[in-house]
Amino acid sequence: MNAMLELHGVTKVYGEGAAQVTALQDIDLTVRVGELVAVMGPSGSGKSTLLTIAGSLEEPTSGSVVVAGRALAGMAYDQQARLRRTAIGYVFQDFNLLPGLTAVENVAIPLELDGMPARRAYAVAQEALAGLGLAERGQHFPDDLSGGERQRVAIARAVVGDRRLVLADEPSGALDSVNGESIMRLLAGIAAQGAAVVLVTHDAKLAAWADRVLFLHDGRLSNRVATPAGVETLLEPDAP
Repeated sequence: MNAMLELHGVTKVYGEGAAQVTALQDIDLTVRVGELVAVMGPSGSGKSTLLTIAGSLEEPTSGSVVVAGRALAGMAYDQQARLRRTAIGYVFQDFNLLPGLTAVENVAIPLELDGMPARRAYAVAQEALAGLGLAERGQHFPDDLSGGERQRVAIARAVVGDRRLVLADEPSGALDSVNGESIMRLLAGIAAQGAAVVLVTHDAKLAAWADRVLFLHDGRLSNRVATPAGVETLLEPDAP
């Protein structure tokens, strides 16, 4: 399988002097086409930072990131923005929906920004919402949706179109167990169709859907790599 995401020696440091915090330390990670990889670890271990760097939303202090064979270092801002629109789907922990747009408009906007005609973009967006049980909620604004519905709209926006890398930060955080499993089934299906998926989760049952489960602690990836059947062994006493 070809590598879709590569992190080589990635370190991220915030602040200076006494206030300096190392969020990630010498991370090496390769995620291949067709893989669903879960990252677990205690709060503050660097999981969200790992995703934002992988998704080109912030730069590492040192090390390199390669997405779909393209190194992010030195890539112009507009090139990175186009890469995010066309190849990277990101599910934010706080949803990041635009409050002035309806659910279907939120899902359609990355397609329209990339040049898809509005009518076609809306049809594709509506189909994505329907696949997540939101066929009747497309014309509602985010403030009129429940937390779980907003989460599913955010997921639909992340996976719509031809996204080759999907990054999900606690994608089931606002969902009940039934809807959480439906989201994992969707992400597993996306991986099976040829995308690479990386998700952060605290839920061992959801992580068990992954092909690989990695453990992040104090900014370092542990040598412990679990198969889905052994995911519970990754959990430490301070992990939620």
